[in-house]
Amino acid sequence: MGKQGKKINDAVKQVDRDVLYEPAEAFALLKKIAPAKFDETVEVAVRLGVDPRHADQQVRGAVVLPHGTGKTRTVLVFAKGDKVKEAEEAGADFVGAEDMVAKIQQEGWLGFEVAIATPDMMSTVGKLGRILGPRGLMPNPKTGTVTFDVARAVKEVKAGKIEYRVDKAGIIHAPIGKVSFSIEKLVENLETLIETLVRVKPAAAKGQYFKGISVSSTMGPGIRVSTQKASA
Repeated sequence: MGKQGKKINDAVKQVDRDVLYEPAEAFALLKKIAPAKFDETVEVAVRLGVDPRHADQQVRGAVVLPHGTGKTRTVLVFAKGDKVKEAEEAGADFVGAEDMVAKIQQEGWLGFEVAIATPDMMSTVGKLGRILGPRGLMPNPKTGTVTFDVARAVKEVKAGKIEYRVDKAGIIHAPIGKVSFSIEKLVENLETLIETLVRVKPAAAKGQYFKGISVSSTMGPGIRVSTQKASA
């Protein structure tokens, strides 16, 4: 633990907290100082000028990153009839209806990272609200996980689709790749997320929308980022 602590402390010293780095510079520094021996996840934190307590200032949705996140997520699809085969052929890891609902209710099974449901299944899946809701696993139309086009939904998740949601402090946290990614890929993934957040800016949000952006690796320090696309 002592060695790890020293690596992290050394990484912190190399980041100038008074500087707003250009995205490419930020990622170059991040890759240089990432302290862990494993391929760390690169994460972004975006502080928005919204008040999440108001329904008309909620920021939530999903976006497919052009280069994915470097991780393939496990997908469960709640569906019946022809949609079962469609989901399986698209690459879903688990597919079912009432049987899967019962498995989660009775066994506490949560062996998946993303849940997708057809609209006709939501009356049944709704029974899992107390279990899936707090874990961010409940299918939701706003994130494209309640749809009859299950093939597209599954393929998008497998291709690198991520969900974003502003927290109580007005911050969005999202994974945008791995330290092993090239600087170019990390920049493009970040720009895609930022452009998406610009498009979904709530009309009720007043004043400066982007309050601050920082990127970090799983074990590394935050690096403040300046981007013209986030100047609104």
